[in-house]
Amino acid sequence: MADTISDFITIIRNASRVRNEFCTARYSKVHWSIAQILKGEGYIRAVTENKDENGFKNIVIELKYVDDVPVITGIKRWSKPGCRAYFGYSEIPRVLNGLGLGILTTSSGFLRDREARQRKIGGELICTVW
Repeated sequence: MADTISDFITIIRNASRVRNEFCTARYSKVHWSIAQILKGEGYIRAVTENKDENGFKNIVIELKYVDDVPVITGIKRWSKPGCRAYFGYSEIPRVLNGLGLGILTTSSGFLRDREARQRKIGGELICTVW
């Protein structure tokens, strides 16, 4: 069994730790949604869609640094294929007392943790970023 979301998160984590300017991952709607949320929250600079030499779609992520320090100091997979983590809107954990970001998949698509609480929608907590 392959967990593609964990692979995607690991690609971002590893690239930011070695201070790469860009990282590339396989394209999927889930990866694209997570990357768009990270871009909207200011954790990454840009997200683009590319094709490799074999014609497969890829996501190219431009990482963001402030004074040569990565903006993403930590990113952790929360819900895993072997142990899913579902939360009601009032039970969604706060990441670093609201300074971090939680990404949930809900019946309304992928949402930030703050947005899910405001809309009173629970769901599966995919990952946390700080």
